[in-house]
Amino acid sequence: MKFSDFLFCYFILGCFCVISTNGVEASHKVYENLQSHAAATVKQLHRSGYHFQPPMNWINGPMYYNGIYHLFYQYNPKGAVWGNIVWAHSVSKDLINWEALEPAIYPSKHFDINGCWSGSATVLPNNKPVIFYTGIDPDNYQVQNYAVPANLSDPYLHEWIKLDDNPIVVADETMNKTAFRDPTTAWKVGGHWRMLVASRRKHRGMAYLYRSRDFKKWVKAKHPLHSVANTGMFECADFFPVSLYGDNGLDTSSVGPNVKHVLKVSLDLTRFEYYTIGSYIPEPRDKYLVDKNFVDGWEGLRFDYGNYYASKTFFDPSKNRRVLWGWSNESDTAQDDINKGWAGLQTIPRKLWLDPSGKQLLLWPIEEIETLRGQKVQLSNQKLKLGEPVEVKGITAAQADVDVTFTIPNLDKAEAFDPSWTNAQDLCGLKGSTVQGGVGPFGLLTLASENLEEYTPVFFRVFKGQDKHVFLLCSDASSSSLRESGLYKPSFAGFVDVDLAAEKKISLRSLIDHSVVESFGAGGKTCITSRVYPTLAVFDNAHLFVFNNGIETITADVEAWSMGKPCKMNN
Repeated sequence: MKFSDFLFCYFILGCFCVISTNGVEASHKVYENLQSHAAATVKQLHRSGYHFQPPMNWINGPMYYNGIYHLFYQYNPKGAVWGNIVWAHSVSKDLINWEALEPAIYPSKHFDINGCWSGSATVLPNNKPVIFYTGIDPDNYQVQNYAVPANLSDPYLHEWIKLDDNPIVVADETMNKTAFRDPTTAWKVGGHWRMLVASRRKHRGMAYLYRSRDFKKWVKAKHPLHSVANTGMFECADFFPVSLYGDNGLDTSSVGPNVKHVLKVSLDLTRFEYYTIGSYIPEPRDKYLVDKNFVDGWEGLRFDYGNYYASKTFFDPSKNRRVLWGWSNESDTAQDDINKGWAGLQTIPRKLWLDPSGKQLLLWPIEEIETLRGQKVQLSNQKLKLGEPVEVKGITAAQADVDVTFTIPNLDKAEAFDPSWTNAQDLCGLKGSTVQGGVGPFGLLTLASENLEEYTPVFFRVFKGQDKHVFLLCSDASSSSLRESGLYKPSFAGFVDVDLAAEKKISLRSLIDHSVVESFGAGGKTCITSRVYPTLAVFDNAHLFVFNNGIETITADVEAWSMGKPCKMNN
């Protein structure tokens, strides 16, 4: 291994407003009247049980170093909405059980006096970690700075120093100085380090490339590594290698004939992100060539088709894997966040690798999450008939891990697929969980009230396409709560690239945690995260069902576990 890298774009800082009220172009809104409104109490209703959240207030940022995982995250110590942002710092030995430390970085120098925003980290060959982050200077320009640990012998790296030769990268006169942020983890090929900084030029998303020999003096390359027209601002760019064979992760500096590269960007305009897979050619001019048949824009492949943004990966050398973290914001109002005393959570870390087809990535919850499993129940060979949901009893349905394999005896009854249905989310809204089909909808009713007044369905639906069957995975929040106002309740969805001609089986795993449902279809080919706020289906009043509203009878094999809460890390 050349060196280890880690992540912390933990979140580019809110994704809801193009212009912030302090004049800096950004994707987050500053609530001048609310950002320092302290939470008197932290309400437990809808608060997650096993997803990472700080004790209170707003979060949105990891690194593995000498046996410890470090999570840096954007945090408002004074309130439950965005503002007063510092780099909070928590540590863990397993990515599940965390201990909170004092903030690592906060505005204190002229080059970051108006904000310490997201960035990344790299561990140099001499085993010295370096943080890159975006600072907001006195002119409200976005500049790239670095920080180093004050004491390398401290296993928790409590204190970080910002040196006076900052900033190390500034936008030149041809660039947008208020849309220039989120430096990536650096990689090294030959004698030069490289990193990307996300930006935009008019309506074109830009991933500017910088090179350095000594990791301090950085020079902008003549050409960006990649840019795409009509996407708007790139945010939280991530660039990393994946192996053509197997599921092992690769150090970020890996190149070679058996390596592909992934470029992921978060899009300010859509509040979604997409990725492409391609070939990285470092010499002579750092080219990234997207593979054929990939959509390079808004309609491209996503890590997650739901409430998921500002994701970033890091290479975990302890288990030789690449791990993905993402941020899931609230879907209620800023005043709701004030009232409940917290906002935002990190999704469960996911292992990431290249599908053998080379057409997409696969994502799966890290194995450590299974240590929280408790009481287990099983349903074997359960027949699911049209309109007859079956309850999965014996677990804490509000805080559970559910893994189901559905068997479809016959695909002949699948309804015809209209070629105009190109948008999966729109199709999910049109063909919801209660709309009878031929094959499906079938799946789970999560966070359901006893009499199904409210529920969040996660389900498959199968269509007969011109050449092959089309599979749709939905996570539909439209019926998730009796409350109608002040909630964002979308029908999230993505298509699933599978061929069931042989086995006629498809799997669905959902991690349910009070106000979040993370779902993984077909072994992680399509993932969807939903934030929901039930009014009846809370705590012990939550229920879980498997269901089928299609004509074709489906068979389900269910394994479900009650999930415990993480503990404070053992020192």
